[in-house]
Amino acid sequence: MRTEQEMFDLILHTAREDARIRAVYMNGSRTNKNVPKDIFQDYDIVYVVTETKPFIEDKSWIDRFGERLFMQYPDECPDDPGDKENVYGWLMQFADGNRIDLHVESIPHAKENIQNDSLCMILLDKDAILPPIPESNDSDYHIQKPSPAQYHSVCNEFWWCLDNVAKGLWREEIPYVQDMLNFPVRKQLEKMLSWKIGILTGFSVSIGKSGKYMYKWLSEEEWNAYLETYPAGTVDAIWTAVEKMCRLFEDTAVWVGHELSYVYNAAEGSSCRQFLLRVKNLPKDAVEI
Repeated sequence: MRTEQEMFDLILHTAREDARIRAVYMNGSRTNKNVPKDIFQDYDIVYVVTETKPFIEDKSWIDRFGERLFMQYPDECPDDPGDKENVYGWLMQFADGNRIDLHVESIPHAKENIQNDSLCMILLDKDAILPPIPESNDSDYHIQKPSPAQYHSVCNEFWWCLDNVAKGLWREEIPYVQDMLNFPVRKQLEKMLSWKIGILTGFSVSIGKSGKYMYKWLSEEEWNAYLETYPAGTVDAIWTAVEKMCRLFEDTAVWVGHELSYVYNAAEGSSCRQFLLRVKNLPKDAVEI
């Protein structure tokens, strides 16, 4: 596997020898000092170029980056042609284990948008065309304090969407139930837990994509309780996970509400849990709820 230094040498050498490439910047996990380094981190690289079209028309130029196992052209999606004149990308997994998510971007587009991501780091700027940017940091991804309306909306969405989980479990529609549980419902639990972490840290940290870093700030008991909300593919296992999810959400929502002086709607949660229990005990030949 090529080392980090070898990869950066290749990336920058390519830019220096190609007159069409005027600047290079990087974003993503490699620019975030709070993310542990490991062998799976991508190289999220943007070449700022005089024109994107030549790079797109002759794609053989990317062969210099190494033997590819497989790759993706995200901007060739037939349902979303994108803005190829301004930005175009290649996602490349190499045989040696490295991966580059590489984009070419027009100069005007880069000037206008580079400051929109606090995790950007300029690696090369031949003509000083890019605006000065702060040292890379993850401030754009920090947990944000919720408004009362946001807090109540998350509570309502959590309890409301469990209605769909309940009827799906009664019907034994496992794929539908897993989809409902792990997207609309889980996202509300993740938000509530993130707000607790935000309160504990003064809203100064990021929990990462899908809340993958929440374990850093939750207690061991809370983190294990969260992991136990991921169910196996049986009706009984999912009911057990749902019950654990309800307890964890309500405990956290009450705590967050108290800390922020927001009133938790206990009646809403109680009513939903009573409905869940009724559906769980509903016979399969029931003709009414």
